[in-house]
Amino acid sequence: MNNSQTLSTKHWYLFSGWVLVSLLVFLRPVLALVRLSLSQDDSSYLVIIPLISAVLLYLEREKLPQQTSSDKMLSGIFLLLAAVIALVLHYGASSKGLGVQLSGWILALALVWIAGFAFLFGKAALRAAYFPFLFLLLVVPIPNFLLDRIIFLLQQGSAWITGVLFDIVGVPVLREGLVFHLAKVSIEVAKECSGIRSSMALFIVALLVAHFRLRNFWNKAFFVAFGLFLMILKNGVRIATLTLLAVYVNPDFLFGRLHHQGGVVFFVLALLLLLPLLSLLQRNEAKKEVVAEPS
Repeated sequence: MNNSQTLSTKHWYLFSGWVLVSLLVFLRPVLALVRLSLSQDDSSYLVIIPLISAVLLYLEREKLPQQTSSDKMLSGIFLLLAAVIALVLHYGASSKGLGVQLSGWILALALVWIAGFAFLFGKAALRAAYFPFLFLLLVVPIPNFLLDRIIFLLQQGSAWITGVLFDIVGVPVLREGLVFHLAKVSIEVAKECSGIRSSMALFIVALLVAHFRLRNFWNKAFFVAFGLFLMILKNGVRIATLTLLAVYVNPDFLFGRLHHQGGVVFFVLALLLLLPLLSLLQRNEAKKEVVAEPS
């Protein structure tokens, strides 16, 4: 039988201990995750996800019910899922060929953390803290076969936007797949030009802004979806801008600082494009609340 008790600092200390012990148990995959994040640009965001989740949990602690009730059944379900994943990874030879080993171990670790929270705080608290723990799942590295597919889609989308922009400004160009042949230069929307790193950063920012600034689920979903579209749009604008500067100003623009370090500029521009939509959605929600209030 579950015993209800007042939420206290003791619960947070116990949960912190649970996290630390699990980190030791999963030390090898954790270290592999850190090495991956520090060595690959498209995975650089991984190490900060648990930190952001911890901050989110702290900021939303007041939403947790003051009376906690340990939910052993729910905790056991999450632990069982983690155990099944660990067993499959340990004994399943096929998983090694798919390159999902690290992803599976980190997912199991995240489930262990969720299980610990459910055990100490209960189902109601876990429901109240749904966003920090859903956000935590972003720490799971995207498997290589899936990451390659995402990068390819970003390349295709960026190439399409680039082609549209060339048509708008009236630049004569011959396109062959991901390659554009212009009068003075030829460019290819390669993997390095997919913008996966800044795209993930924009996606994370859109998620956080939607959670804190919007209340309606569909408004949140639309805002994040628009952020996904901006990932592709800002990358296509960047490629087209650099190409036009190389053709009409100086070919060195394709090799200079704007090419290698200018992603921040276009990332900021994408964020600025999100602001009008955010303002519009907030006003829409405010109007609906006024209409819903009893006279």
